[in-house]
Amino acid sequence: MRTLFVWLFLLTTLLSIAQDRCASTDYQSALRTTDPRQALTIATTESFLQQQSIRSLTGARTAAEDVIRIPVVVHVLYNNAAQNISEAEVKSQIDALNRDYRRLNADTVNTPERFRALAADVGIEFYLATADPKGHATNGIVRKYTSTVNWLSNDKIKSSSTNGDDAWDSKSYLNIWVGNLIGGAGYSSAPGGDAGKDGIVINTAAFGTIDRGGNYSMGRAAVHEVGHWLGLKHIWGDAQCGDDGIGDTPPQGGYTLNCPSGFRSTCSNGETGDMYMNYMDYTADACMNLFTQGQKKKMRASFDANGPRAAMLQSKGLREPWLEEAARIDGVTPSGAVFPNPASNEISLNLGTASVGKTIRIFNANGVQVHIFQLTTAVQKLNLSSFRTGVYFIATDGFSQRFIKL
Repeated sequence: MRTLFVWLFLLTTLLSIAQDRCASTDYQSALRTTDPRQALTIATTESFLQQQSIRSLTGARTAAEDVIRIPVVVHVLYNNAAQNISEAEVKSQIDALNRDYRRLNADTVNTPERFRALAADVGIEFYLATADPKGHATNGIVRKYTSTVNWLSNDKIKSSSTNGDDAWDSKSYLNIWVGNLIGGAGYSSAPGGDAGKDGIVINTAAFGTIDRGGNYSMGRAAVHEVGHWLGLKHIWGDAQCGDDGIGDTPPQGGYTLNCPSGFRSTCSNGETGDMYMNYMDYTADACMNLFTQGQKKKMRASFDANGPRAAMLQSKGLREPWLEEAARIDGVTPSGAVFPNPASNEISLNLGTASVGKTIRIFNANGVQVHIFQLTTAVQKLNLSSFRTGVYFIATDGFSQRFIKL
């Protein structure tokens, strides 16, 4: 009987937690408790962002005045086919981020008149990466089957050693992990935290806008978490009438659930009232519609010199893949390349669309043909598990290259 009671209590707790929009506060609080050194770094970074945003509001020019373009990699962790979301779903989420961070959302008309002058085009845009950290071509999406059925806000989804997927260089990419998250629609790391765990995690059911319903129909769980990733706090300051550190967001008693309407006032905020339609509240997607000028200043301060996201401005993640340059240095013609080289388990052959349909032959160091296949795509992978360690030559009409199997 006691075991049944404990199980029911845990189940009820999990179901209650699952109603929360965001697990970032508890996640970041736990990190500060368990790692005092990291807590100090995060606190120092927060102080920097506050100071920089104040300087910006008083007229001092920030380092990032133009539109900021952020390379994104989406790690899709799936335990079943339904969780292996489509590329179209991923792109719908990127579109949602760009819509809201550039204030191009159609529901700007729903911003109350008293807040419209405060509403901001943040001037930040998001794009799926075109080059991975090694310079290879990518569509910005990593798909990985996992035996883990449910994820918690404990960062295990961010590591291959715990059935998740390792982050790409967080100085150059915004890492977004998508999986079956228990305990909220998402959570985010804080600026200044562990670089290997930096990024946001979003529940599969709250990611994207295709066939999504309920409170998470417009991709705004990710909009909210990216706000945390760029240094924003919840609008109520995570305390009764708390302070979010932003001068133009009114004090508010606490979070707001579902989809309220009309004027609401807490914490003696008078004629201003609650800004429950702010992306950093807990309202349903359909009732969120703005960031403020103050929030904009703080988020963009992350990209100032010495800021926690400053290196992102030099990222190569949105450039043309530079693999061909590496191949040319190695004496290989720019029209073809084999990578990685040397390789342990798999190589990719990049010969371009003009070579699709050609026959590819592989020879060992003695000139004996050991494998033959037809190229079916511009960039094609080859499993090397049946190959012995040694030197091989891959060849087709007009192209040949040596590679090493480790």
